[in-house]
Amino acid sequence: MPGGVSSSLRAMDPPRVFVRAKGQHVWDADGNQYVDYNNAFGPVILGHTDPRVEQKVHETLQEIDILGMGAMELEIRLAERIQGHVPSMEKLLFCNSGSEATYHALRVSRAATGRRVLVKFQGGYHGWHDYIAANVTSRADRVGRLDPISAGMLPDAMENLVVLRFNDVAQLEETMAARGDEIAAVILEPVMHTIGCVPPSPAFLEALRRTTAEHGTVLIFDEVVTGFRHHLGGYQAICGIRPDLTTFAKAMANGYPIAAVGGRADLMDHFNTRPGGDVMYGGTYNAHAVGVSAALATLDVLEADHRAVHRRIYALGDAMRAGLEQITDRLGLTAKPTSFGSVWVCYFTDREVRDYDDALTNDAELYVAFHRGLTDRGFLTVPINLKRNHISAAHTDDDIARTLQAAEDTLSGLAARRVRPGRAHAPAGSAAPAAAPQPVAPATRR
Repeated sequence: MPGGVSSSLRAMDPPRVFVRAKGQHVWDADGNQYVDYNNAFGPVILGHTDPRVEQKVHETLQEIDILGMGAMELEIRLAERIQGHVPSMEKLLFCNSGSEATYHALRVSRAATGRRVLVKFQGGYHGWHDYIAANVTSRADRVGRLDPISAGMLPDAMENLVVLRFNDVAQLEETMAARGDEIAAVILEPVMHTIGCVPPSPAFLEALRRTTAEHGTVLIFDEVVTGFRHHLGGYQAICGIRPDLTTFAKAMANGYPIAAVGGRADLMDHFNTRPGGDVMYGGTYNAHAVGVSAALATLDVLEADHRAVHRRIYALGDAMRAGLEQITDRLGLTAKPTSFGSVWVCYFTDREVRDYDDALTNDAELYVAFHRGLTDRGFLTVPINLKRNHISAAHTDDDIARTLQAAEDTLSGLAARRVRPGRAHAPAGSAAPAAAPQPVAPATRR
């Protein structure tokens, strides 16, 4: 495997190979135990190998696995359950990943409107496909122009892509007034979690819904991260905005591979899963029994006891943010600890992060060193600038307390070495230079 990993953001320095995951913990091949705050970049909401999900998957696989024709009763039940929580999904279809779901949403938007232009926002990520894979964690000198995330992408695949600033109402309104009748779709993460935790302003969301409706443009909420993690109805249930299309993945099945795209019936009826549909939709593994049964079991847990899981992980996220605020204040560090629900991040900047320009002011060197220090102390986080952290229902109050102590120990050492904001900033998204990697601390061995 080039680089030793099967996805680009999985690389670690020093390299680590993991052999076991359970609850809030993972273990590496050297016997080190970590409290996991990466949680596979968000899918694990209940905890690793949750027994309720595992039991449902095991029972299902005694009866059915994969079919090449027709539909499974299980997928019909899951579609009905999701519709009960997400009224905007008048019709929906299943696939296997967030990238697949967003690709289908963009394609059907172009087919339904007969238009070509797509709008996204700087810092947002919506999958690896060429039409939208640009302007994610761009260097400062690349902001304001197209910035593809990969070599090998065809330039003409992006000639109809427009990139705007998140939370900039005036720029959005100006763009829609000038080009709204050319724009097939506007796609966004309703909370921009690709660069940490950047909530939308109510005025921005209102302008999105109003201007897209005025011009017949499809509004797509990419809820691959926010969906089911923040609310059973997605972030749209929190903000009260009804998008035209929605994509889900990640937390909907506690880490098993499944995704969904759904929305207005007139848009979804373009897919050729129904007679007369003109937009191709296929996939051998779509609605596989493993992912569907895991999603049903995850919904069972999330719905239980008046949605106790969400209350719990929100409280833990608040505790983490408040603790980091106290620590950074006590140490005199310029920082903006931020959380939404169970997602938390500690920006090292003196301003509220409302868009990508604000995120560029984050001290990347300090940020990366902080996360590396946490991992070396047995708390697994991503040592890449602006990446978020996730709390699961398996985490405990004691985990939060011990994490905060590790954070204080790490930041105290960094402050003593004069690693402070105000130094030259590394590009957002880069792994800034830091001290030579230290061996993994013996954490808790098993």
